[in-house]
Amino acid sequence: MKRTKPSKGREIQTLMSQLVGRAMLAAKLGQQYGTDRNIYEALGYKTDITYADYASRYLRQDIAKAIIDRPVKVTWQGDLEIIESDDDKETALEKDWIELRDSLKLKTQFTRLDKLTGIGEFGILLLGLSDVRKREDFAEPVLKAGEKKLIYVKPFSQGDTEITKWETMSRNPRYGLPTEYTVIIKSPDGVDKLVEVHHSRVIHVADGLLTSDVKGTPRLEAVYNRLMDLEKLVGGDAEMFWRGARPGFQGKLDKDFMMTPEAEDDLKDQVDEYEHNLRRILINEGIDLKALAQQIADPSNHVDVQIQMISAETGIPKRILTGSERGELSSTQDRSEWLTLIKSRREEFAEPNIIRPFVDRCIEYKILPEPAEKYDVKWQDLFAQSEKERVDIGKIRSEALAKYAASPMAEMTIPPDEFLKYFLGLDKEEIEQIQEAREAAIKEEEERMLTPEEEELERQEQERIRQEEE
Repeated sequence: MKRTKPSKGREIQTLMSQLVGRAMLAAKLGQQYGTDRNIYEALGYKTDITYADYASRYLRQDIAKAIIDRPVKVTWQGDLEIIESDDDKETALEKDWIELRDSLKLKTQFTRLDKLTGIGEFGILLLGLSDVRKREDFAEPVLKAGEKKLIYVKPFSQGDTEITKWETMSRNPRYGLPTEYTVIIKSPDGVDKLVEVHHSRVIHVADGLLTSDVKGTPRLEAVYNRLMDLEKLVGGDAEMFWRGARPGFQGKLDKDFMMTPEAEDDLKDQVDEYEHNLRRILINEGIDLKALAQQIADPSNHVDVQIQMISAETGIPKRILTGSERGELSSTQDRSEWLTLIKSRREEFAEPNIIRPFVDRCIEYKILPEPAEKYDVKWQDLFAQSEKERVDIGKIRSEALAKYAASPMAEMTIPPDEFLKYFLGLDKEEIEQIQEAREAAIKEEEERMLTPEEEELERQEQERIRQEEE
C-alpha cells in the first residue's frame, strides 16, 4: 500500500497539538486535589521558564552560578592533549594540536562553551575559517577542497543564537538537524549584527538530551524552584534583620496631656531622623515610648534543606557547592564522589560532544593532519596525589619502616617483601625497584671492602700524611 505524504495542514495541526500538550503539562504543575489547590501558584513558582530566566539566575544568584561553573571549572582543569600512541615520539597530529590549542586558547573557549551550553538548551562554537571574506560567506557551506586556516573560535549561547532552517529530507543523514543558524555578533560600537551561518561552520553542543537531538535540558531547570526558595529565604533573612535589628516603638499618650500640632510635627521629624540614622535620641513629653520586641529568626536550617536538595539533584557535594570544604571526616568521601562525577562528565559529555567533534571537523577541513589510525584524548589525572599527600604518605611509610627495622623478630614474623606489599602498600614493580637498589648498594659496598694487605697500606699512607703535616 502506497503511503501518502502528510499535508501541510496536517503537519501544522500536529505541531499545534504538541504545543497545546506542553502548555497543558505546564498548567498542571503543582496541582493537587484535582484543580482545587495549586502549590506552584501559592508558592510563587514559575511554570513557563524561558532562557532569559535561566540567564538571569546565572548572572545574579550566587548558588545558581556555582551549580554551572564549579563542574565546568574542574572538568577542564589541567593539560588537554591529543595522542596517537604511548611512545615518546611526537606525531604530526600531536604537534599541530598543541600549536592550535595554544594559539587559539582552545581550553578557555571550550570552558566558555560548556558554561553557555548549560545555561540554556544548547550552545554553539563558531569556526572562524580563512575562506570567509565577507559576512555573507558565513552562510555558505565549507568546501573540503582547498587550504584553510582556523583563525578563531567563538562560543555563543542559546540567547544569541536562533536555528532558522532545518533539514527536512528524510533520506538525508542530517534529517531533523539544523542546517542554518542566525547569530547575534556583539560589536564594540554597541550595534549588534545578525549573521546567517551554515551548519558546517558550527559545532552544536547540547547537554541532557531526551527526546530531541538538538535541544537539551538546562542545568538549572530541575532545581529552579529550589533556587527561588533560596532567594526568598536568604533575601527574607536579610530583610528581617534590617527591619528587626532596630526596634520599633510604641507610644502611649498620657491621659492628662494635650499634644499640639507643633509637638506632633516635631515628634514626626524626630522619628524620621531616627529612622534614617540622623538621630539616635528621641526627646518628647507627654508620651511614653516603649521599644517593641525584636523578632529575628535563624534561617540556616531552612537554607540547609534547600542546599541538600540541590546537591542531591546536581550530584555536587554540599561542601563543594557551598565552598566550605574544611577537611571533615566525610570530606574525603565527598572529594572522591565529586572527582568520580567529573571523570564521568569528561567521558560522557565533554569529550564526545565538544572535543571530538571539534578535532574531527579540523581533520576533515585539513586544519589538523589525519591520524595514522586513531587518536585519544588525554586528560589530567583527577585522582593524582598532591604534593602534600605524597609527603604525608612518605612520612607514614618511613615511620612504619623504622619501627619494622628496629624490631628483632619482625623479619621472622613478616618477610621484608611481604611487609612492603601489605603494610606499606607498594606494588610489585615498586618492590622490584627496591630490591634492585638494595642489591646494587650491597654490591657497591662489597667492592669498596679492602683486603688485610690493602688495609695495612692504607694505614701506613695515613700515618705518613700525618707525620708530614706535623
